[in-house]
Amino acid sequence: MTETPTPISAHTEPHLSGRAGWLRAAVMGANDGILSTASLIVGVAAGGGDRVEILLAGIAGMVAGAMSMAAGEYVSVSSQADVERADIARERRELAKNPAGELRELESIYEARGLSPELAADVARELTEADALGTHLRDEIGLTDLAPPKPLQAALVSALTFGLGASVPLLMSALSPLEMLLPVVAAATLLALATLGALGAKAGGAPKLKAAGRVVLWGVLAMAATSAIGALVGQAL
Repeated sequence: MTETPTPISAHTEPHLSGRAGWLRAAVMGANDGILSTASLIVGVAAGGGDRVEILLAGIAGMVAGAMSMAAGEYVSVSSQADVERADIARERRELAKNPAGELRELESIYEARGLSPELAADVARELTEADALGTHLRDEIGLTDLAPPKPLQAALVSALTFGLGASVPLLMSALSPLEMLLPVVAAATLLALATLGALGAKAGGAPKLKAAGRVVLWGVLAMAATSAIGALVGQAL
């Protein structure tokens, strides 16, 4: 007796785009926390600051940076949400005012994607009958509910990860001998940046080596610049 094969779901493969909102805020916050705090510490140390001055600068940078990241993320994502709500309201009004015109608009969209005029008309009609607003938001404007803007989530995630990232160079500057502080902080920062880049890429399904190399490169450039500025200012003073 032949066994009936088990049907394969059309959605067995994992999709990671739904993580985009919080993942972007988390990676940006942690990366900024590591790099900006490390650069500040390196700049003060290169300028001849003692340990107390270095730690005070690092702590102040961590607190100010976390609050700034939270505020920036909240405002930015709130603005995105406002734009999307306005688009939804506008499309709802157009559907109520001119349903025939909106239907023809859908047909033209599907024709442009390669469907025959007859099939495009059938698809547009059936999708409109099922969910007119959702269909227009998705196919005309490009809005989906996959990763809706969440301002508070983005703000909290960004502030928390900024603080966690900033703790790496701060801890190294507190524990390392003062004469070794610059190389220790720099090495720990680059290692943390590489790890963060690889983890972020893994969570998003992207190539890990490329992501790690990208953040390390910018880390080297940022710390080199602040170290040079700190040394010049320290000599001038």
